[in-house]
This record gives sequence, structure tokens and C-alpha cells, in this order.
Amino acid sequence: MRLQESPASQVNQRIPTISATPRSFLAVILSFACVLSLGIELPASAANPASAKDKKPKNDPALKGLPITELSPDEAILHALNRLAYGPRPGEVERIRQMGLAKWVEQQLNPNSIDDRALDARLADYPTLRMSTAKLIDEYPQPKPAEKQAEKRAQAQAQQEQRRSDAAAEKVARDVQGTQGPVAGGGDGEAVQQNTANAKQEMSDAPALMKQEQPEGNPATKGVGKRDVLGGADPNNVPRAIADDSKRPQRVVAELGMAKVTRAIYSERQLQQVMDDFWFNHFNVFAGKGEDRYYITSYERDVIQPHAFGKFKDLVTATAKSPAMLFYLDNFLSADPRAAQRQAAERAARQQWRRGRFGWPAPPRPVGNPQAKKNERGLNENYGRELMELHTLGVDGGYTQKDVTEVARCFTGWTIEKPRQYADFKFDDRLHDPDAKYVLGKKIHAGGMKDGEQVIDLLVHHPSTARFISTKLARRFVSDNPPPALINRMVETFQSSDGDIKSVLHIMIWSPEFWSRESYRAKIKTPFELVVSAVRALGTDVDTPLPLVQWVGRIGEPLYQCQPPTGYSDKADAWVNTGALLNRLNYSLALAGNKMRGARTDVASLLGVDSSADPKAALDRAVQVFLGGQAGPTTVETLEKQLDNPQVLQAKLDDAHKQVDLGVVAGLNFKGTRLERSP
Repeated sequence: MRLQESPASQVNQRIPTISATPRSFLAVILSFACVLSLGIELPASAANPASAKDKKPKNDPALKGLPITELSPDEAILHALNRLAYGPRPGEVERIRQMGLAKWVEQQLNPNSIDDRALDARLADYPTLRMSTAKLIDEYPQPKPAEKQAEKRAQAQAQQEQRRSDAAAEKVARDVQGTQGPVAGGGDGEAVQQNTANAKQEMSDAPALMKQEQPEGNPATKGVGKRDVLGGADPNNVPRAIADDSKRPQRVVAELGMAKVTRAIYSERQLQQVMDDFWFNHFNVFAGKGEDRYYITSYERDVIQPHAFGKFKDLVTATAKSPAMLFYLDNFLSADPRAAQRQAAERAARQQWRRGRFGWPAPPRPVGNPQAKKNERGLNENYGRELMELHTLGVDGGYTQKDVTEVARCFTGWTIEKPRQYADFKFDDRLHDPDAKYVLGKKIHAGGMKDGEQVIDLLVHHPSTARFISTKLARRFVSDNPPPALINRMVETFQSSDGDIKSVLHIMIWSPEFWSRESYRAKIKTPFELVVSAVRALGTDVDTPLPLVQWVGRIGEPLYQCQPPTGYSDKADAWVNTGALLNRLNYSLALAGNKMRGARTDVASLLGVDSSADPKAALDRAVQVFLGGQAGPTTVETLEKQLDNPQVLQAKLDDAHKQVDLGVVAGLNFKGTRLERSP
């Protein structure tokens, strides 16, 4: 993008405008797509004529076998790619049209039938993915205290420099803001002016919003910034701890993030990647908690991925026995409070037997050890509570605090063997509560580890679990408020199939509600979905995915770093705020402008026209490619006006993190926040 400098402002600061280059059109269109809808479900750049929507979907062979009556073939394919995958890639709509949409969906539901060797070749760059927990602990040890202090000083210096830069940018933005008039673009003038005023009111907080690592509206991300295991303020800068040759623990988590982004972009098994993300978020584990940074690799590889389409009971059991979950929710420390007394009594009995046998005198009675008493284990209810509230029954599942305590008693003794050496699951009968328990009115007294297994069986077959899981799946794939009739059918399938996840997905996908006009473009994309789908839509070639990982964190969803067990929200209200808008805009400009390290986009090839010779043709093509040709006249007019408007950007485009006018962004947002919905 070429920059043209305008006359100096009152603060002698030159403001860039945008000339008509292919990259400028692409950046502006993509930024509008990201900002207007907070991540519109972007169409592919395949040749999709506008008249496709007029075809009768019932008679189209591409839709044979699916209950699609309200969407055109192209709309249906795009809908499937945006819900069951991470968005379309160039040419993918036509490819699926040729093979048939139903066949593509069936393949996605059976991922092992899809050749994914090209992805495997890319993942070979990340050796930690194949390592055991013991090897990770051995090869990526915690740094020594002196190294930690040096790293903290370097981070403090970088943060201080960032604050000075932000303060300077804030002053420039305020001075420029005072010289600007009303927002252009048509629409409800009063609403735009009001929102612009609101944005100006918040301008004093703008630098903090643009540098924060999560939107203020998402409580799941609170506290992440203090314990960000990836670190780094600029996505293009790589902190030393996560560099390619680093042997720090942070590198383990960095490779997990890069692999996750790489899979989402390049895997042919798209639904597998979506379901892996769904279940990891459902059974969330926080990488910033101690040894979990070593355990998560095995957790995702050996627990989540193999069970994503299987029986729900098997998935719950695998997570319950995972060292990552046991450590995260502290169940590895949970023990019957009387266990220490029992063990002491057993030792005393053995000593008494030996003394009686050999005629030894009784030893003096030991004086109580306060420190030993302080270190005695007790009952920990964390896992028992989250197992019912978040993993199975749901918060309204009909359990009580007494049930939480009883479930915790059932899982005493489920612990980790050698947590700092190789971290294997272990059941320690000495720590287990041997007495009978009562959960949801049912007596649990199978004995030993079977007590916990009996609780899992009870919970996964409870009607509340069937409804909770079905609702959550429908909310992820259909809409934030899925139709009750669809949920009821999914619940019936969950119960009749013994919790078979693939069967529940099948009944959902082959439902009219999934393909309804109300569900089409009804979801807001999370930061991870936005980052990945934009790369796929642009056909961007990614050699170094780490900047993308860091952009996901900056927009508000740092990977593997959700601290609360709730996981990240799957509803729109968690992601709709000013900070998210600014960061989505910044990301789109960096990606489309080829300002992102390790990622290249062929702009001219995407637009297919010489925009320098015919800017209007380039704009029309960009609207067709990235807005599906569905932009209204007002939106097109606004885009044309904004191409040369210095209000769009207040900093050089090679510094995509800097100032974007809050008034413009807020006004555009409130004009088109729901653009992803059909007219």
C-alpha cells in the first residue's frame, strides 16, 4: 500500500491517506468485513455469480440428500464451510459443488477417511508434539533463578518502551480527533454522531484497549496478561523464550499454538479441528498453571483428539484420568481427610506387631509435629464441582452442594505419579474414602477407583447431561439461541445412542434448522476463527504461524491460556466491544497489507483486475470476493468514500497496532454490526 502524506496538522503530524493499489482495496474491504460484523463468515474467492441465489436449491444436484430449502447452493456450501470448517479457501466452493455437499459432510464426519499427509509434513516442524511428558520435562526445563530475573528485566524494559509509544500515539490521536468532523458513510446520522461521541469519550482509554491482550467483555480472559506464557507485545516480534531454538517451557506451549493454527488453516479434516477446539474448550485446561504446560501436549493429543467423535463417556473418563485435568483442578491433591490417620494407625500396628514378636521395648511416644499436620492432604471439591457444572449436567442440572462433596469423595485417590518426572495417572487406594457416598440420590459404594467410574457412568447417562451437551453443540454450530425442537431431537439421539457424539452431530447437520435462513450468518466469529478464516479466505501462504498465534491473543483469545475452567465463551456478547473491533481492524490491515512476518498474500491474483487502472472495478470485485456481493448500496458508498479518508487510519500502516479512529470504527460498527445476518 502506498502512503500519501497530507498537509501537517496542528501538531505538525502527517496523516497518511490510501492510494488505489490492489493491496489498499484488499486491506480496506477485509477490514470492513472484520469490523462491520466482528468477523463476517467470509465467502471464498471462487467464481460465484450473483445469480446463484436465484436458483432453486431443491433441484440442484450439489445439495442432494440434505434438507436445504431456504439457501441457494453457494449459500449452503459457504454455510457448511463456515460452521463445519474454518471458512472457505479459494476454489473450495466449486470443488464441493462438484463432489456434492452431502458427500463432503460425510467425509468430515469420518476424518480418518481423508488424506491429510500434507498437514503432517507441516507439523513435522514442531518436535514437541510427538514427545512424551517425561521427555518434555527433561528437554524443556524451568530456567534457573538468575535467568528468570534477566528475562523479567527485559520484559519490564519492553513494557516501558511500549507505554511511552502508546502515550505519544494517544496525544497525536487526541489532537487529530479535535480537528475531525462527523463520520461519513450515511445511515442513521443521529446514531452515528452519538456513537462517535461515545468513542471520543473513551479515547482516553484507547491505548490500553489497543494493547490489551483480551477484550474487556470476556471474563474468561481476565488475568491472562499477567501469566501469558507466550508474551510479546508485537506479534511480529518473537520473545527469546519461544524462539525456534529455545529450550524453555514456553516453547512447548508456543508449538501447541502454532500447530493448532496450522491445522485449522491447512488440514483437510476441518470438522476434526473444529471439534478438537470445541472439546478442549469444554474440558478447559490452563497452560499457565505450573506443570500443566508440560501436560497439555499429551492431553490434546491422547485425550481430546482421539475421542472427539466417539462416546461421550469415554471422553469424560479420559479427561478425568488425565494428569493435565488432575493438576489443573487440584484433584491430584484430594484425599480422604482421615487417610493420614489411617496410615499412621497402620504403621503403629505394624510396629506393635514387630515389637511383640521380637520382645522389643515400646518406643517413647512421639511429640506432635505441627508441620506434618499442616501438610496433611484434605478433600478438594474443585473437580467434583466442575465435573457436574461444566462437563456433564450443567449449572441447572439439579445437583446440590452435598452432591459436589460426595462426588469429590468418590474421586479421592485419583492422582498423579511423579508429577515432575513423568506424570502418569495413578489411583492411590490409601488416599481414597472407603465409605459409602450418595450422589443425586444414588448410593455409590463400588469400592476403590470404581467409585469414580460409577459416578461418571451416572452423570453421562443423566437427562440433564444429554440436554446440556446437545444445547452447547447447537449453540456452537447453529446459533446463539438454537431452536428448542432441534435440541430436543439431539437430546433423544444422545440418549438412544449412548452418548455417541457423531450421531448427535449427524442429526443436527441433517436438520432443516441447521440450513435455515435464520441460522445463515447468525454467528459471530471468535478471535481464533476470525484469524484463521481470514487467512484461508485470502489464500495466504503461511510459513511462520507464530505471529498469527499472537494476533489471536491480542484480539482476545490467547490459545491454551483461558484461566477459568469455563473455557472461552461461545456467544457473541463476549466478543463485542471496542477493543475487539480495533484489534480485528488492525489484524486485517496487517494481513492484507503483507505486514505480517511469515505470511504472504497475492493481492493482484485475488482481485483479478488492475485496480490502479480501474479502481471502481477493483472495489466491485473486492466486494464480491469478501462480502459475497451482498453489500448494500450504503455500504459500497461508504467504502468508496473511506478509501481516501485519513480518518480510517491515524498511523503508518507498517505499524498496524497503532491508532485507528474510534469514532469511525464505532460509527461503522453500529451501522453494520449484524451484517453477517441475511437481509
